[in-house]
Order: sequence, then structure tokens, then C-alpha cells
Amino acid sequence: MDFDIKKLVRPNIEKLKAYSSAKDEFTGQADVLLDANENSLGSPLTKWYNRYPDPYQKEVKEKIAFIKKLPQSQIFLGNGSDEIIDLLFRVFCEPGKDNSIICPPTYPMYEVSANINDVAILSAPLLTDFQLNVAHIEQLVNAQTKIIWICSPNNPTGNNIDRIDIETILNHFNGIVVVDEAYINFSKQKSFAQSLIDYPNLVVLQTLSKAWGLAGIRLGMCFANETIVGYLNKVKAPYNINLPAQELALKALDEVGQVNDMIQHLVEMRIALAEVIESMPHVIKVYPSDTNFLLVKIPHATKLYAYLSSKGIIVRNRSTLPNCEDTLRITVGNEKENTLLVDAMAAWIEQNFS
Repeated sequence: MDFDIKKLVRPNIEKLKAYSSAKDEFTGQADVLLDANENSLGSPLTKWYNRYPDPYQKEVKEKIAFIKKLPQSQIFLGNGSDEIIDLLFRVFCEPGKDNSIICPPTYPMYEVSANINDVAILSAPLLTDFQLNVAHIEQLVNAQTKIIWICSPNNPTGNNIDRIDIETILNHFNGIVVVDEAYINFSKQKSFAQSLIDYPNLVVLQTLSKAWGLAGIRLGMCFANETIVGYLNKVKAPYNINLPAQELALKALDEVGQVNDMIQHLVEMRIALAEVIESMPHVIKVYPSDTNFLLVKIPHATKLYAYLSSKGIIVRNRSTLPNCEDTLRITVGNEKENTLLVDAMAAWIEQNFS
């Protein structure tokens, strides 16, 4: 495949001169910083937060590069993966002209961000086993198709997408293929991040929100070739990752062992929770999961959702999504939360089916 990234990038982005912040113009050490119009007296919180953060998060990227065994030049950090999704549309898709392909049921922000950016969405629904319909995707691709979005492990179905199918698309689509691996740490499937050398059109998304337990700091990770990372840096806001987020990320990235222990514990609880729910009468199916959640199919799921909500137990009703009729997506909680959930489900089933 003859892949030319410059043929994909919007012409105005190719010509764009990125904003140059004070941190771009001076990157060394100095005792007197009078270049960025910061408050020289400090702040009510701490004397440090009056200064702008590193716009390229070099220390954070250094630790991520070590963990992921990737060069820093192939890493871009976003204010959550949602910022990265938006930036990819802004870099590669001409509003009102280009389109991208999604494979529902999948993460809804691909479509939301496309709509915000006035990019048409073409839909290739997953097959009944929640795998890619590769033939349908190939039929949808046209000259204006710039991005294909693949979530693996998939949200809300929980399953890994077949690796050979993804590789087939990477090999035959002359555009950007985004593999969103937000839940990859809970899966035995190998990350596509190690395949960047093989696929110049590959973009891999990961996050600190799930396995790392840092949803509140909003830090998403993007792994791609240096050229794509360069375009993202060109378009992003100057200081898109704030200083507290960078500080907390640096501390967390030193605790790989603790995170691995948490992942193992969550997976064990996921397996146990799935077994209990699957054993309940009238539960149709608990779908196999490689994430920290379960997709559960049960008659009258919308009524069960309302009942659980009335008991202060909030799950996600996914019943309106393709091939997800009568399903609830349930995050694996802690032991107490899982027990409350199971007891409430059992009580509702007894009331409605006895």
C-alpha cells in the first residue's frame, strides 16, 4: 500500500503555523521568568501553580515511553482520549466534505465528535458476534473516507476485535485506522502499539482513566508515527494537560506493580460477578468480557435499569444500540458494590418472574 500522510491531512492544517508559547521559545533553566505574563506572586494554593505547565509533557512522556517501550516522539497526550478523537477529525477530515467509518455498537464519542466537526459518519454495524463486518467496511470506503474507528476491547460489548480483521483493514485502507484500546490492560490481547513500525496509518489510543484509576485527571494517550504526532501537536491547545494532572500522572506511573495488582483483582471480580449473574434465573446471557465491565442480556432490561436506579445503583442501559436489545452494561465495582448489585437484581427477578 502506497501511503502518503500528506494526501490525508487537511490543506489548511498542513500550512498552519502553530502557536508558539513562551515555553516553546525558552526551554532551559532560569531564576527569573518574566516571559509568560504569569502571576509572579504565586497563587492561593501553592507557589508552583502560578507557572504554566510543560506544553509537551516531556517528563510524563519519558515514563510512558519506558513502560510502553516506544520512543517519546511517537506519543501524544490529550485532555482525555476525547480531545485526541476531536483533534484527529480536525487534522484529517475536511468539514462538510470528508467522512469516517464507525462500527456500532461502539464508543459514542466518535460520532459525537464527527458531528461537531461536520464530518459525515458511515456505519458498518458489528456482526451478531460483535466482530467487524470487514466486507461492509470495504464497501463503504470511498475517496472521502479519511478515518476508520475500531474500539478493541469494544465498548459496550466488552470483547476483543479479531486482530486479523484489524490487520486486514490496516493493510487495505489508504487512510487513518484508529484502534481505541481504552480497556486493553484488562485483556490478554496484545496491544497494537507495538505494531506502529508496520503500519504508518495506525493510531492507537489508550488512557489512564480505566486500569490506572485516574479518570478524574483526564489524561489520554495516543501512539502514532512521528508525523501524525507532529500534526496533533500543531493543532492542540498550547497547554492542554494541566500541571496537577502531569504531577499526578508522574506519581502514578511509578506504581506499575500496584496497578497490575489492581488489574488482576478487577479481572478476578469480573469473572466472579459474571458467574453469579449468569446463574440467575431468566438472565439470557452475560457476554464474554476483556474489560472492567459486563454486558448482560435480560428480559425487560429497561425496567430492571429503572429498579436499580431507584435503589441507588446506577448502570448503563444499552438496549437501544444495534444488536444490544435488552442489555445493561455493568461496571465491575468493589466487593460491597457488587454484592448490593447482585442482591438487587435477584430481588427484582423474584418480583417480576415468580
